[in-house]
Amino acid sequence: MKMNWKKIRTIIVVLCVLTLLGGMAYLVIKDRNWNVEIQTNPFTESARVLRNPNRGMYLMHGFYITDEGEDYAQQIAQRFAHDTETSLTMIQINLQNYRDGAISDAGLGHIEELFQALERLDKQLIIRFLYDWNGENEKYEPESIDIILEHMRQLEEILRRHSKQIFVFQGIFIGNWGEMNGTRYLSHENLRQLAAQLAAVTDESDYLAVRMPAQWRIITQTDNPTKEGLSAAGILAGRLSLFNDGMLGNEGDYGTYGSKTKEEADITNPWNREDELAFQEELCKYVPNGGEVINENPVNDFETALKDLATMHVTYLNQDYDRNVFEKWEKTTVETGDCFSGMDGYTYIQLHLGYRFLIRKAEMAYDFWKDSLSVEVTMQNVGFAPIYQDQEIRLVLVNEETGEAHTVKINQDLRELTGGNETERELTLQREFSLTGLEKTEYMVYFYVEDTDSGARIQFANEQEETEKGYCLGTVNLK
Repeated sequence: MKMNWKKIRTIIVVLCVLTLLGGMAYLVIKDRNWNVEIQTNPFTESARVLRNPNRGMYLMHGFYITDEGEDYAQQIAQRFAHDTETSLTMIQINLQNYRDGAISDAGLGHIEELFQALERLDKQLIIRFLYDWNGENEKYEPESIDIILEHMRQLEEILRRHSKQIFVFQGIFIGNWGEMNGTRYLSHENLRQLAAQLAAVTDESDYLAVRMPAQWRIITQTDNPTKEGLSAAGILAGRLSLFNDGMLGNEGDYGTYGSKTKEEADITNPWNREDELAFQEELCKYVPNGGEVINENPVNDFETALKDLATMHVTYLNQDYDRNVFEKWEKTTVETGDCFSGMDGYTYIQLHLGYRFLIRKAEMAYDFWKDSLSVEVTMQNVGFAPIYQDQEIRLVLVNEETGEAHTVKINQDLRELTGGNETERELTLQREFSLTGLEKTEYMVYFYVEDTDSGARIQFANEQEETEKGYCLGTVNLK
């Protein structure tokens, strides 16, 4: 029989290709895991107290700066001996002694010593520089704005050196109690000049705050508080937040709001309550809001207060003001049909100030061809406000036999969860974890979030306890 060399050659080529492909397939799959068992843990919401950075109740402490020496370390230790539950504190620094000129070298040295003593605290700082504690600001405020601007310039090195501990600067040095009223420097030009100077001498990671939304609009010269609007208005607009020490005090929050609608008034005048609340709801998705609740009245009845605090995205409140209002909330019982039912209203509001994250569910799946573990963590923010500072989000795979840990970063941002009136919104964090080369044994999968500035772990509102490795999402067994 005559041989068909063409066919034989074709068969040989095919066999060679198949052999090559087989070898390649062997090389690809020889280290793959053939039998992977995955188990994920369930997660449920809890009503536990969370001590997280840059949110919650705060207490206020004032320091009068002079040329005389002070033992600030001892003062801080004494004043904060019983303040162990809060993660924020307000520090008011009175510069009245230097109203006629520059802060002396001794005065600057004492301010530096004060900040050094504050570093011993496990707290982030709300800083307010002022000249008045009596509601008689014009007696104590510098008679020239140039002196205030010079004070800001003098403080730059100190404020930048301690920026990681500072959450927000309240006010721009002026007004009764530093609240930007009762001052000769309320012209649009003065407000812009002072805000720009304070922004220039402080780190961009620290927020500034003004007393009224109208003042915010005067300084930024925009009434568009969306992400796009803030970006267009410049760096200062993205850092400038609000504080309200007349919060829920009456229909106008003691002069914070006016009577005209947004359409009737220009952007530099206060709008009515409804329009200003809508303005804050958008703005405070990006910058914080806080202050003092005052004057027991129907506006701060529990249900009304709860709605407004969520709309304003309130992150922090003074623990001392107003006790009459807080007692009214304490007498209210929450009926939410969940883990908070039966709780008093004051505690409920405390727990929801700022961000309150919880894990809704975790899902894991193995991809044979990639030899990788796909991890998804679905998060929710049921607090009044977003988290405003940078975070590090990590997944950790721990060998249960040896304790060896493998860590990867998740490059997503929890600031997308704005809370407030959007507590049902969910964000799914995703990451693939290569298993190639790992020992064939059982691994625990952990997840945690860390505040970048303080290094503190962010606690979640789940029943599950966090370990030093994080929250356990489940197990992966490589066989």
